[in-house]
Amino acid sequence: MVSGGTYGTEEIIHGAGYGHGILILLFLPVLWCLPTAFMIGELSSSLPAEGGYYAWVRRGLGNLWGFQEAWLSLAASIFDMAIYPTLFVIYLKQMSPWFGTWGHGVLAGLFVVVTCTILNVAGVRVVGITSLWLFFLLSAPFAVIVVMAPFKAGAFAGASGSSPAEATSLSLIGGVLVAMWNYMGWDNASTVAQEVERPQRTYPRAMIAAVVLVTITYVLPFLAVRLAGIPSSAFEAEGAWATVAGLVGGKILGIEWLRVLIVMGGMMSAFGMFNALVMSYSRLPLAMARDGMLPKIFAKTSEKTQAPWVAILACAGCWALCLGLKFEKLVTLDIMLYGASLMLEFVTLVVLRIREPELKRGFRVPGGLVGAVMVGVFPLLLMSLALVKSGSETVLGINGMVFGGMIIAGGFVLYAATKPLRRSVIDAAATPNAVTGD
Repeated sequence: MVSGGTYGTEEIIHGAGYGHGILILLFLPVLWCLPTAFMIGELSSSLPAEGGYYAWVRRGLGNLWGFQEAWLSLAASIFDMAIYPTLFVIYLKQMSPWFGTWGHGVLAGLFVVVTCTILNVAGVRVVGITSLWLFFLLSAPFAVIVVMAPFKAGAFAGASGSSPAEATSLSLIGGVLVAMWNYMGWDNASTVAQEVERPQRTYPRAMIAAVVLVTITYVLPFLAVRLAGIPSSAFEAEGAWATVAGLVGGKILGIEWLRVLIVMGGMMSAFGMFNALVMSYSRLPLAMARDGMLPKIFAKTSEKTQAPWVAILACAGCWALCLGLKFEKLVTLDIMLYGASLMLEFVTLVVLRIREPELKRGFRVPGGLVGAVMVGVFPLLLMSLALVKSGSETVLGINGMVFGGMIIAGGFVLYAATKPLRRSVIDAAATPNAVTGD
């Protein structure tokens, strides 16, 4: 849910150069990932509820902000989930240019959406096992690059890569935003907490281990190809890791074998990320429907697998609508909306420390109340970059910042519109012997 391997990181080096790009990848885990992992480790260990971050914010800040948390997360998912079929097509057209045309690419993207929807209806265990094996398979080509690249040192002499000074401030900001996108998603696993064994112990340990693992998988391949002398300009094109792999691996029987492996791995990465995130996002409508925030039909689950099949199908339909949008626009809007929801989670961390000091916490952010406040400072500063970048983007002819503001405002309108649903749940709960269910 956090990382599908090194794929999708090309724009970081293209925008910032090797020097700045590698520094971004090394410092963001400290400034962005660890604070987020600490916050989620405490909240998920103390409140392991279905719906995860939505349930935390609703408990700490009330129904209004709980609804906004879910709305912002689902709205961000519309753009986030369109990124992975887009990446799938970017790598697929490296093998077959036929998919480079808009209509053919959309059809390939729809294949990802439909297939992952079917897998998720089959249940959480199928998704987990599929994601695990995909991770090992898609990481293997980069392990080969890391091993082979040092033996290519000097083979690309005269192309030492652009210096950090050559990166403009705007491209540098773009590189930071893409890195933030590559490093985000830590709270997504919280929505399936009731389907996880020993969540109080599992979540904090998994978060810290994942921060280290993801950082290594991003930094080592870039260090390896930098050592080989491949210029940062090689990462200019979409899916550029395929071209770089072709340079490192060379040809066997006229075939750039490592390029082929990277392309196949890139497709598996995009597919695997989409597959895992369907599981996460689909639990939000489920939890909201049970709380009277959405119509009860979204609470329907499969009798065999307990998968919320109505929520999965509804979400998949919305995600398919954004297929065909450019990668950069999707990332900018995704981070802007995701960041707003993440800030609500940091506020919830502090509020629950004050309101419920006796709440049993399997893990605590160190530093007491001051530590709980300070842990959100650097993520907030980084989120300001998304606002700067959104001002230079347009979506459907509208300024990106204005477009994002309209989506945020829409959450408050929908909250008012769903008031009758919440009242019906309250009335049902107050009725003796009330019968409730899916």
